[in-house]
Formats: sequence, C-alpha cells, structure tokens
Amino acid sequence: MFKFTKKFGKDESGAVTVDWVVLTAAVVALAGAAYTSIQTGATGLTASTSTYMGLQAPE
Repeated sequence: MFKFTKKFGKDESGAVTVDWVVLTAAVVALAGAAYTSIQTGATGLTASTSTYMGLQAPE
C-alpha cells in the first residue's frame, strides 16, 4: 500500500489537464469582461445616435 501511495504522489498525468482548465477559465472570464465593456459602449453610442437622428428635420 505504501508503494501505491508513493507512486500515486509522483504521477503527474492529470496536472496538464488542471492547467488547461484554469487557463481556459481565465480566457473565458477575460472575454466576458471585454464583451461587457464593448456592449456598454455600443449601447451608449446607439442611444446618442438615435437622439441625434430624432432631432434632425427632414428636408
């Protein structure tokens, strides 16, 4: 049983998977933050454009 525990402690086959999961989660979080930032700016620009266009008199 001691051999098995020692061998299990040295086994690193799952370590790469954990690294990729953490890296992927970070990328998804950054993408979500960027999307939120762009969406907020786009909504403000759309509202400003709509207000400007609504005040223009047709010729």
